[in-house]
Amino acid sequence: MSRDLSLAPLSEVSSICLSKIRLIATDMDGTLTRRGKFTPALLQALEDLAADDVKVLIVTGRSAGWVSGLSSLMPVAGAIAENGGLYFPPGNQKPVVLTPIPDLAQHRQHLATTFENLQTKFPQIQESTDNRFRLTDWTFDVAGLREDELQTLDNLCQQMGWGFTYSNVQCHIKPQGQDKAVGLLQVLREYLPQYSSEQIVTVGDSPNDESLFDRRYFPVSVGVANVLEYVNRLKYQPAYITTAAEGEGFCELSSYILKSLHISS
Repeated sequence: MSRDLSLAPLSEVSSICLSKIRLIATDMDGTLTRRGKFTPALLQALEDLAADDVKVLIVTGRSAGWVSGLSSLMPVAGAIAENGGLYFPPGNQKPVVLTPIPDLAQHRQHLATTFENLQTKFPQIQESTDNRFRLTDWTFDVAGLREDELQTLDNLCQQMGWGFTYSNVQCHIKPQGQDKAVGLLQVLREYLPQYSSEQIVTVGDSPNDESLFDRRYFPVSVGVANVLEYVNRLKYQPAYITTAAEGEGFCELSSYILKSLHISS
């Protein structure tokens, strides 16, 4: 895919801009991981950021159950799960539901019915293994689906009154209006009001991170290099892009931020 000229390399970000960063709101799969795993370099980067008081907030499409366990084990300042559906504060506090759902059992049944309707047109789609641990959305595996099929699935969900998005891992049937930016903005407003927009950088790699690249709310956004696979499909594109892909791209960003902090101090 040809590179989009509006994407500036991360090396062009001024050290003054990066030295102001105090919170990194980042996707997980394909952004923190490398081939689906956390590397020692990534875990060291998280420790280094924490040591310099740069908070990392995970903003992922992964399930409530999955994020609950993982976020408590990592050196992060909390996590948002299910693409803005729930917030897990740091320190094993009770999760906060960001998308109001009056009747959870009924909500899950409606999602199941919607998925069954999609299966009548796409019999090959399979429920994700972590779907049983979800509260606000419903997921199935993205593997094997073409771009035109993903667009059709999006249209079908919209017709049935649901939102739709996908990552490099899963497709999500979700409440309309639920996305990463909406959830992140709510968490920032209610739980992290000390951070201004110039102190925040958002990071992602795929279509379900698109709202994190909306410069009206997040002027400093970064795509790790593998976002180039999707960049022409994104309404909002990251302001900057790393040279390296996946978790190595996040480590690249981390290195730039820490270097800028040390230069300015």
